[in-house]
Amino acid sequence: MDERKLTPQNNGNVVQNIILENREKLTITGVSDVLSFDDQIVIVETQLGLLTIKGEDLRINKLSIDSSEVIIEGEIFNLGYSDNDITKKNNVSILGKIFK
Repeated sequence: MDERKLTPQNNGNVVQNIILENREKLTITGVSDVLSFDDQIVIVETQLGLLTIKGEDLRINKLSIDSSEVIIEGEIFNLGYSDNDITKKNNVSILGKIFK
């Protein structure tokens, strides 16, 4: 799987590549940080939002913040994005309701 997206939210072109080879090796570019990991779940912060990888026997084989690349190996079952701005939007609306 190879995915490229352009988003106007960062005032520039954001290119993110996700390459999954035989459900065993996952290469992700555009990674800002690895938030948590164990042998069943890895959560990485990317330029396009939080990416959750689920599987078994997961291990991070390469982590390079300089090139913003992560390589994860193991048996990969699921990849899913979530928007990392959702909590900020919800907090603003709750505070907005309180101070009305």
